[in-house]
Amino acid sequence: MRLIPINKCRPGMKLAQRIYAEDGQVLLTEQKELTDRLIRRLSQCGISYVYIQDASTDDIKVPQLMSDETRIRALGELRSGFRAMANTPGRKGVTYPYVAKQFKGIMTSILDEIADQADAMIMLHNMGTVDHYLYQHSLNVCIYTTLLGIAAGYSKDELMVLGLGALLHDVGKIYIPRPLLTKPGSLTKQEYVAIQRHTEQGFQLLKDEPNLPLLVAHCALQHHERLDGSGYPRGIRGDEIHDYAKWIGVVDSYDAMTSSRVYRSAMLPHQAIESLFAGTGTLYEQRMIQLFRDKVAIYPIGLTVKLSTGEEGVVVDINSAYAHRPIVRVLFNEAGEELREPYEIDLSKHLSIMISGIPGEDVGPDSAAG
Repeated sequence: MRLIPINKCRPGMKLAQRIYAEDGQVLLTEQKELTDRLIRRLSQCGISYVYIQDASTDDIKVPQLMSDETRIRALGELRSGFRAMANTPGRKGVTYPYVAKQFKGIMTSILDEIADQADAMIMLHNMGTVDHYLYQHSLNVCIYTTLLGIAAGYSKDELMVLGLGALLHDVGKIYIPRPLLTKPGSLTKQEYVAIQRHTEQGFQLLKDEPNLPLLVAHCALQHHERLDGSGYPRGIRGDEIHDYAKWIGVVDSYDAMTSSRVYRSAMLPHQAIESLFAGTGTLYEQRMIQLFRDKVAIYPIGLTVKLSTGEEGVVVDINSAYAHRPIVRVLFNEAGEELREPYEIDLSKHLSIMISGIPGEDVGPDSAAG
């Protein structure tokens, strides 16, 4: 399979992975032949990249951190839990024990699937689901943050709290009208202030829940705080911000950048990592950004890349110790001619050769939104 931008898709191409609807139903199956109408529809639904079948890469398989079944079930539980909280009148003393049980169930499923994957890489997980951004984003941030927690050496109990904090970090957005969350144009000052309030609203929603650790509420409150005090809602800095909220803040920014939004297309991982590195030491902890960089599949399997030799190929595997230097199957020579006999090159062993670009890279934006 090969990963290509939606604007490079052509009628007659066939999907190599399913596309799911918000409710978990399969919208398009593997081997579904694309038409002009389907391509336009996928683009309108916020799908920036798709995996297509390709004879020269038909043996490439993309590893999954989590099964489709578990992901769809978790999205359904998350969606119903958030909606239940949104539909319950906010009164002092009102708690949601049944919802807390749902969220803990989601975390248990996630830990069961990824707890033993300390060497696993963070792959893109938002390309095959047409879903409300809040639910998909919350689940992605939870999965990625939990994987980072495993790599950082946290215990199972710590991972449960960290994961719950990540899963519920944006829960305050259930009170923001959907038209405002999905507004395609620039926000007014009042609209921006309204969106910023989701941190405090999330804290208020979670802090009195006896079935959730108080630290989960603080993750909702602090995940937009930054080292230099430029964040919100309180403008705290450095060690005043809990480490869990710092981890979530890094991953929240990354997933926002690598997800399609109504006002911009998705970045590829290497673009998002560059943006995060620009904030090292001012917005984010250097040690966290470095570990995150080492755990992200910067060039996803199946992605077409240009090499410094002028050749073009497809990423077929990731070197976990050198994520920025994957194994590439070279398909075209420097003149753009297709090779009769493609060959693979391990960039971790050929240090004079680098990835120089991504065909169609203009699909991603030049800057990110948080």
